[in-house]
Amino acid sequence: MRYCSTRGGVQGWGFQQVLFSGYAPDGGMFMPEALPALSPDTLKLWTSMSYPELVLELCSLFIPHDVIPHDDLKDLLSQALYHFSVPGAVRLVRLEGGLCLLELFHGETLAFKDLAMRCTAHLLQYFLRKENRRAVVLVGTSGDTGGSAIRSVCGLQGLDVVVVFPRGRITSIQERQMTTSLEDNVHVFAADGSSDDIDVPLRRLFADQDLVKRHGLMSLNSVNWVRILVQLAHFLYAYLQLSGIEQVKGHVLPSLEVVVPTGGAGNIAAGCILKQMGVPLRLVAMVNRNDTVHRAVESGDFSMADSVKKTLASAIDIQDPYNMERVFWLLSGGDSALVKRLMEEFQDSHRTVLPGALHKKVLHSNCIPRQISRSGTQGRTYPRTAGRNATS
Repeated sequence: MRYCSTRGGVQGWGFQQVLFSGYAPDGGMFMPEALPALSPDTLKLWTSMSYPELVLELCSLFIPHDVIPHDDLKDLLSQALYHFSVPGAVRLVRLEGGLCLLELFHGETLAFKDLAMRCTAHLLQYFLRKENRRAVVLVGTSGDTGGSAIRSVCGLQGLDVVVVFPRGRITSIQERQMTTSLEDNVHVFAADGSSDDIDVPLRRLFADQDLVKRHGLMSLNSVNWVRILVQLAHFLYAYLQLSGIEQVKGHVLPSLEVVVPTGGAGNIAAGCILKQMGVPLRLVAMVNRNDTVHRAVESGDFSMADSVKKTLASAIDIQDPYNMERVFWLLSGGDSALVKRLMEEFQDSHRTVLPGALHKKVLHSNCIPRQISRSGTQGRTYPRTAGRNATS
């Protein structure tokens, strides 16, 4: 398994290189050069697996055994997913009307990011111990990423974490989760502006490869591929538990609708990747008043508003859903030249228009936008669908 940049400037990187990275040197985001396919027979075989077991199976597809032996990988992931408040780290709750809720908030900071963050941190620690080296983690946060990153790496040898949060734009609990950490390897700063404003200098830092190599800079935001990799398991676990696939004869698989609150679009990108691997998902991206993804899917208008709007869902108060770059790359068939042009235009002017062919693929890929209005009601009619699953 080798990795490339969505913008075409990097090919053939190994898993460890990608793990210890942020943005690719050309400004793009790392993706596998080819995605493995999950056959119906494999999916049926996995229906009895727990969430941690599925994380292991998925990671094994993307991490070569000569990089991390299978037994070592199993131990690392087991340790990472042990300290959650429910057995198996996640819990599926069945509500009325065919609606189900996949609870991903049973980690230490009550954020869904605890799941992938702890796995990523344990993988980092594996290589740092093995090679007796250090790394500096840079994290820009809209609220929940910072606390989750800190709790995942605090006290770990060989790792320093530097977190920057937007002053006055996160909840008091989120701020306290970050500012009350007293470990020597944790460094927290408040900055003026929004989380999107914070991302701009961080992207520039990762573009300076001399600086990155000299200080061992890396990211724990969802720009890091491993965060996305682990999040594949959220969707796969829900699908195997709810779709009824074990009762299906033949190879025509039932679909499942999954509602995904969307800010930086890392979780929805994971769902798109799993869909490309053969799992029939109907993805619903749920946004608040910061509706960049909604407009991109509906009309092809991929642009930021003049400012980030404050809402009660501060963790998704994001106008730059940077993981949509991965989605565009997937749906364009890996057209890195197109993605490079679109994303550079978006970065420079904060707006671009998806070409007709790409917009058509986005619109008809079953990545459906839904917007929550200011009053908290949905901005458009929502069809009732049996087996729907919501993730937080």
